[in-house]
Amino acid sequence: MTPRTERIVVVGAALLDDGRLLAARRSAPAELAGRWELPGGKVEAAERPEDALVRELREELGIDAEPVERVPGEWPLRTPYVLQVWTARLRPGSPAPEPLQDHDELRWLTPAEVWDVPWLDQDVAAVREVEALASF
Repeated sequence: MTPRTERIVVVGAALLDDGRLLAARRSAPAELAGRWELPGGKVEAAERPEDALVRELREELGIDAEPVERVPGEWPLRTPYVLQVWTARLRPGSPAPEPLQDHDELRWLTPAEVWDVPWLDQDVAAVREVEALASF
């Protein structure tokens, strides 16, 4: 019998505002630098994914956001990580997002611009699902 591999969930935010989607350009690690992603991070032990999303967006972007709904699907990252995505919105009074950790640039993309950036491979399928789900 093979030991069961523990899955570690990484949450990504499809942050939507005024008909636009926020994309974040990675500055680290080197193999991901220059590619774009939905911001987020790892769910800690005993943390709900929605709470991790709020915490990660505060740490990475300095914003106060709230999850809206889970995007259908789950995408494999390197073992044992999997990506789950939620749509999210800024809470009233939240500061504007800034790249504080792991990113060197942010862009608000309109639906016509969403494929103008080179997304990380694992984010491509998630962004397609966001496009189908959200009318941004």
